[in-house]
Amino acid sequence: MSNGPGEPASPAHVQTGASRRTARDESMRLQPKLFAAISADAAAFAASRAEQHQFANPLRRLASFARLIWQADAFLAIVLYRLRMSLGQHDVPILPALLHRTSVALSQVSIGDQVVIDAGVYVLHGQIVIDGFVRIGRGVALSPWVTIGPDGGSTPGPTLGDGVFVGTGARILGPVHVGANAKIAANSVVVDDVPPDTTVAGSPARVVADRRPQL
Repeated sequence: MSNGPGEPASPAHVQTGASRRTARDESMRLQPKLFAAISADAAAFAASRAEQHQFANPLRRLASFARLIWQADAFLAIVLYRLRMSLGQHDVPILPALLHRTSVALSQVSIGDQVVIDAGVYVLHGQIVIDGFVRIGRGVALSPWVTIGPDGGSTPGPTLGDGVFVGTGARILGPVHVGANAKIAANSVVVDDVPPDTTVAGSPARVVADRRPQL
């Protein structure tokens, strides 16, 4: 399956079936730059909370960052994930595992080593599991109690395009592509590709609204 506009390129290991180690190395290679990603994440969290998110003064930006860490446990979880991936890129032992356990304990956010999340993600609250060979685009919003990963019978996981919204309790399973700006309704179970600019709902999820231009 080819990726459309606004959809991140799937990691090569999803297409070739390479070893788990090779897949992890590929995922590490695809990780966004640490500080740029955290800055974009902070802006996404602040904007979603109707807070100022553009600062000319670095000190004010730092103060906003510290406030988000204190007030939003899900933001802390994303920061810990970014740090973990950066340490993994440099083959630092032990500490990445400790950061992962801290994220799970404090925020109930579990993100696997093969997951690639582009900059600017927004997680409403915790209770999220993302595992397997998963790619998540820029500006994606994830609600609580969401599960994203393999379907149990296949190793590859989903690819989410830019600007996707995933509602509370939704599950996205297997090697599916969710198109840019799609919306996944609460408690939906997605096991098939989702076109961009559509809303899907149900189990299995089906298109219930289509915002694509009509030709």
